[in-house]
Amino acid sequence: MSGFEPLVPPGEPLDSAELARYSRHLTLPGVGPLGQRRIRNARVLVIGAGGLGSPIINYLVAAGIGSLTVIDDDVVESSNLQRQVIHREADVGRPKAESARDAALRLDANAQVTAITGKLGTDNALELFAGHDLVLDGTDNFATRYLSNDAAELTGTPLVWGTIFRFDGQVSVFAPGRGPMLRDLFPEIPEADSVPSCAEGGVFGTLCAVVGATMAGEALKLICGIGTPLIGRFWRYDALESTTNVLNFAADPAREPVTGLVDYQPGCAVPTPVPEIEAGELAEHMTVIDVRQDWERELGAIPGSLHIPLEQILQCGWDALDVHGVGGEVVIVCKSGVRSQRAARTLLLERPATTVSSLRGGTVEWFARIRGSELVY
Repeated sequence: MSGFEPLVPPGEPLDSAELARYSRHLTLPGVGPLGQRRIRNARVLVIGAGGLGSPIINYLVAAGIGSLTVIDDDVVESSNLQRQVIHREADVGRPKAESARDAALRLDANAQVTAITGKLGTDNALELFAGHDLVLDGTDNFATRYLSNDAAELTGTPLVWGTIFRFDGQVSVFAPGRGPMLRDLFPEIPEADSVPSCAEGGVFGTLCAVVGATMAGEALKLICGIGTPLIGRFWRYDALESTTNVLNFAADPAREPVTGLVDYQPGCAVPTPVPEIEAGELAEHMTVIDVRQDWERELGAIPGSLHIPLEQILQCGWDALDVHGVGGEVVIVCKSGVRSQRAARTLLLERPATTVSSLRGGTVEWFARIRGSELVY
């Protein structure tokens, strides 16, 4: 048993079909019929139906969660299918929240699943958190993570938090009144481009399963009041080395308590503005530099663009361009405009007087507007 009280009271007695379905839970010490009734009575919010949301939703529904809400504002893309296993090829183009809901209902037709196609924001976070017993955050941006933390602190709702990047994953549990919060561990919101996104840096597909399943396990432990939750502990997993370690941390007594939600996007805004141009504004006299990887250019590239990978620009700055004799007006391009912003900012910080811009919407937008075709990856 845990030193923490169960998060959810038990619901109605299980019927014969439920007794058969959840029999492997019923024999577990600390779970049993009473714990399964707690699981069946739990109201859980999952933020994000992507790499982490997929195993979270699958395992929570399979475990018997009675009421599940999924919020996500994105649609399924073919590149998601490498790791977001809740979605199928037939779901490409559909809202992720709806696709996840349908998958959950295929697994348990009696589950109560609500799909919200939209963003978690200051306008809905408090109401959503207050309406659920527990929240799991599987998003991939700093703004939402800190919004989730602050909404949890204001409403007293426990939050299971996880992140993934390349081959590394982390999980922790932020339980207001029971232990430290995200702001005790990381007081300030990092700048938006301080860590590459999964689209930029990649993510090992099975890493999502390990981290997402760990998050789902923490949720079930909290609901049933068993084991030792990751409260005040930061769990880290290295898929390449097959190692795990746990960092203990405590509440910062000097930290100001959260008193309200704010507009989190400015806190994650890039520090130095980078000029942007539209796809239709590219001209022959401009030098177009593509900072994507080799395999990305095989899918499609702007004709005449010069290939200089992002890593070279971040490490060498203008030296990476000088060896090619680049001068005049430079336009940096990537897939969608995120990596090109980082590259352009690096160059502008080194030589502020130069003319460097980023292509808004990246190569994907250029193909759509100039070629009238879709660049899919």
